[in-house]
Amino acid sequence: MRKNYKNIARQIHAMAVLDQKVMVKAKQSGSWDEFSGITKKNSDKLKAIIKKYGWPTISLVGKRSNRGAWLIVQHADHDVEFQEKCLKLMQKIWAENPNDIAVTNLAFLKDRTLVNRGKKQLFGTQFYLNKKCKMVPKPIKDPKGLERIRAKYGLPPFKDYLESAKKYKPVK
Repeated sequence: MRKNYKNIARQIHAMAVLDQKVMVKAKQSGSWDEFSGITKKNSDKLKAIIKKYGWPTISLVGKRSNRGAWLIVQHADHDVEFQEKCLKLMQKIWAENPNDIAVTNLAFLKDRTLVNRGKKQLFGTQFYLNKKCKMVPKPIKDPKGLERIRAKYGLPPFKDYLESAKKYKPVK
């Protein structure tokens, strides 16, 4: 990480920590208003960082803050255009320097943007809670090719991911 980017890395990390803290609180209380407000504030701050410095790559801000930036974008469902813009930035960086982006984050964000646009996901990363309070995957474009594309992007086998999703217990 470059010295002059340490402050940006700290800012991004602090936003990601707040995101997770407020999300846990929302899951426990069932009230998502505070989380919604935090995701909007975080995405506005991240937009300003990206405008000034570009996407916060691993070489600029380190792995932790790079993941934090992705997390902020992943939760910015209120602004799909921003999610798509970040996805394009990340894809461009990955094509030029695969070590500067976590490829799994690309898969998750790609699925998130597709689902947010009402389309079928590619990697099977997005789930919802059905009427029986069970986690089930949102529609997948190519179920037969799912394992191949998941492996290409460093994701675990879908059956393992599905098992971990099934363990999710909503707070009542």
